[in-house]
Amino acid sequence: MANRFEKIARKSVLNIKPYVPGKPIEEVQRELGLKNVIKLASNENPLGPSKLAAKAARASIAGVNLYPEGSAYKLRNVLAEQLKVKPENLIFGNGSNELLNLIALAFVETGDEVIYSALSFVAYPIAVEGAGGTTVLIPHKQFRHDMEGFTKGLSLKTKLVFLCNPNNPTGAIITKKEVEAFLTKVPANVLVVLDEAYFEFVGDAEYPDGLTYIEKYPNVIVLRTFSKIYGLAGLRIGYGVAHQDIIEIVERVRPPFNTSIPAQAAALAALGDKAHLKKTVKTNNEGKKFLYAGFEKLGIKYVKTQGNFIFVEFKTNGKGVFEALLKRGVIIRPMYDNFGRITVGTMKENKKLIKALEFLD
Repeated sequence: MANRFEKIARKSVLNIKPYVPGKPIEEVQRELGLKNVIKLASNENPLGPSKLAAKAARASIAGVNLYPEGSAYKLRNVLAEQLKVKPENLIFGNGSNELLNLIALAFVETGDEVIYSALSFVAYPIAVEGAGGTTVLIPHKQFRHDMEGFTKGLSLKTKLVFLCNPNNPTGAIITKKEVEAFLTKVPANVLVVLDEAYFEFVGDAEYPDGLTYIEKYPNVIVLRTFSKIYGLAGLRIGYGVAHQDIIEIVERVRPPFNTSIPAQAAALAALGDKAHLKKTVKTNNEGKKFLYAGFEKLGIKYVKTQGNFIFVEFKTNGKGVFEALLKRGVIIRPMYDNFGRITVGTMKENKKLIKALEFLD
């Protein structure tokens, strides 16, 4: 049945394919009548949040009758000190996902082109098309960003470039050498967004810290989040770091109360719990080794990852594997064709996944 309001909707909005999140545990339990369900679909921290963060969030509830401080003053200043940037170089969002939309809204107009990898974060086209821009997709090169392709894709119409590093869904990185070579070729009036949502998981010495480029390249924006390693996905809080001139413009379109009181309190407390981060990285590294071995035994191809998820190629259709695993209480993220993305869980969860895959093999 046709939508009666399509004729008056913005054409760019009608082109958007809505974001489909990982299937919730509760939904699978309801639909299939299962009790024990694990979710390895959305790259969440399987250990949960820091106890300090959870305590701070609970304590903050007493003040939620008031609007939150839009500037996130306390969090802003502590984070600025940790990152060794100025407070005015920071902007906070309802997850870094919101910041993608705000950046596009602030800078992209009809006719502008935005470049990103054809195999990357699915939120990019939503941000671009929502702002009325045109997407320019660069084919991947063996599941990695083709930086030569990105350079060739630059044009007089280019306004924005999204570089997901490590890349979601493949977990591959763009090296320091590749990023620096690309930045030298990007015009000063083209913004380069380094989406570093999984920054803290990376152990590769060739991986660049995007913050080191902000002073030399004022057109660089770095995005990070408290959703992944910090385990605060449900509270929705992330941040961007950029030249003050860019921040001032994006602040014009930022909703005034976009990060909640509990989110700010939890994020601030999480910054002080380095032990939780270390434990998360250790759990992730051990989980990756276990899953690699399990996939190899089952003949499942995979891409070595620098994130907390693994991009895999099944022997059969990924959607079919996804549905079969659901019946065994395991939620993964199906991708195109035979591919899927699997979050690294606790060892108990990883073992349940492999056992379920063995049953399907």
